[in-house]
Amino acid sequence: MSLPLIALFLAAFAFGTAEFVIAGVLPEVAEGLGISIPTAGFLVTGYAIGIAIGGPIVAVATKKMSRKVLILALGAVFTLGQALCALAPSFEWLMLARVIVSVAHGTYFGIAAVVAFNLVPQDKRGFAVALILSGLTVSNILGVPGGTAIGNAFGWRATFWAVGALGLVATLIIAVALPPTAGADTTSGSFLREFKALARQQIVTSLFIVMLVMIGQYSLFTYIAPLLREVTGLGVNTVPWILLLYGVGATIGVFIGGRLADWRLMPSLIVILCLQAVTYTALFLVAPQPVPMAIMVVLWGGINFAFGSPVQSRILAWAADAPNLASSLIPTGFNIGIAIGAVLGGSMVASGLGYRVLPLIGTTTVVLATLIAIISHLWEQRSPATPPVSADAVAAQ
Repeated sequence: MSLPLIALFLAAFAFGTAEFVIAGVLPEVAEGLGISIPTAGFLVTGYAIGIAIGGPIVAVATKKMSRKVLILALGAVFTLGQALCALAPSFEWLMLARVIVSVAHGTYFGIAAVVAFNLVPQDKRGFAVALILSGLTVSNILGVPGGTAIGNAFGWRATFWAVGALGLVATLIIAVALPPTAGADTTSGSFLREFKALARQQIVTSLFIVMLVMIGQYSLFTYIAPLLREVTGLGVNTVPWILLLYGVGATIGVFIGGRLADWRLMPSLIVILCLQAVTYTALFLVAPQPVPMAIMVVLWGGINFAFGSPVQSRILAWAADAPNLASSLIPTGFNIGIAIGAVLGGSMVASGLGYRVLPLIGTTTVVLATLIAIISHLWEQRSPATPPVSADAVAAQ
């Protein structure tokens, strides 16, 4: 594993920690700023909106900028944003600082995936994308508990200072380790080509698959703690351990998905989606049984996150000549799905159907995603079109 990839992973880990650690200190933030916990919860919503909207705009606006310079600039914005979070005197200032960080977040994950994709040989690209994705899962295992512990010991503002320091370290390592020419071929090409690339069916269908899978995942994951406590009957002190194991399973799943993407991309993606549908159905069936449910939650984490590398590798492969806008829409698709899933799951619970039925949302959305993947794959096989080459290669022809 090369040092540049490790540096990109560390930055992904910092961004992931910044996004998720707010959940661990939310009550303290609410108390410190004199607001209610539901109001503080909008800090999560604002972050997701910033990723979904700001990321693609910045990615397109900076497409001519050196990828290394851009990543270093995003790291600087991240570090400054965390300092602003730590110093925020009010909810409004904290929201503004979080949104600034989230725009950098959305841009970074699109750009970093492209750079990692182009740093390695073709047969290692799935693994490279998986490594960037693993920054998010590892942040849930290490970053969030660590940040929460710091907040509990020294106050919630200390959490933001610590995350900012983590971002600064990652940025400095990138400054040293990342080659100046990394991702250079992604800065050429026209804006028109960026938008035309989005019309390719492989990119459109992959983004729909991302959103559908995230709707299913977060309609359940958002409410997994009350489900485990009220339906499964697990104790309040047991639930965090189950979620920790979920994170471990997710991290393993990311790398399995990366290897499968390097092996046979679309067949692997379709199989993973089928396994997800089966897993959601199994979660519904075993929900009242503590031991089977705990096991299925861990398996669910692994299977869920195995899909990320193949679907992102597909988008990057079919947008090789115009990767900036397409890659930045990947985190947008994820976050739109997350937002819809959280609202949909909450609506199901509020309607009186209860937590027990939430896995069935996942079954439904993943079945739809599987059908789209199968149709898209068959369409691709019957088409003479092949994945494009990079913009530099196009210019040389």
